[in-house]
Amino acid sequence: MEKKKGEIRRLVTGHNEQGKAIFTHDGMAPSIHTNPKRVGYYLTNLWMIDESPAKINNNPDPTSRPLQLIPEKNGSVVRIIEFGPEGDWTKNLHAADAKTAFGALGTEKASTFKEGGHPLMHRTETVDYALILEGEIYLVLDEEERLMKQGDFLVERGTNHAWANRSDKPCRVLFVLIDGKFDPSIQQST
Repeated sequence: MEKKKGEIRRLVTGHNEQGKAIFTHDGMAPSIHTNPKRVGYYLTNLWMIDESPAKINNNPDPTSRPLQLIPEKNGSVVRIIEFGPEGDWTKNLHAADAKTAFGALGTEKASTFKEGGHPLMHRTETVDYALILEGEIYLVLDEEERLMKQGDFLVERGTNHAWANRSDKPCRVLFVLIDGKFDPSIQQST
């Protein structure tokens, strides 16, 4: 049986009543989201931590909460996003559409939309790790951009950016977002 878009098998471990290691979950990650303003976009939350150091316990699945782009304070989130190829729909996005797109991710304020730039530019107070799993995608910054291909790894440190898939195939990216705090010297940039 073929997987549906966004489906990712997720295994989670824990402990039984005797303190022995067990699997508490082995199945498809239940938190799959699309975006009303982004064609071919599938976000699958794999896990979240709400604090650091992380409490190690058998609590319920944290991905069952409403979607939010950024992790909780002192937390982190791991997800895979599939970006469909960009098309004319990108050229037709306006400021209100960008707010709607980021609102669907739980935070309109991440949008840094400016006329003439990529319509889905955004900035979060996080350090993000990104590994290209499949395909290729451009990381667009304020003044430059780079093509990233399968196997490339990025450390994104609270910069204003967008993801632009200019190919004709989907691109899948593994992200780890870690809550951060802007240094005052870059707090107001962009």
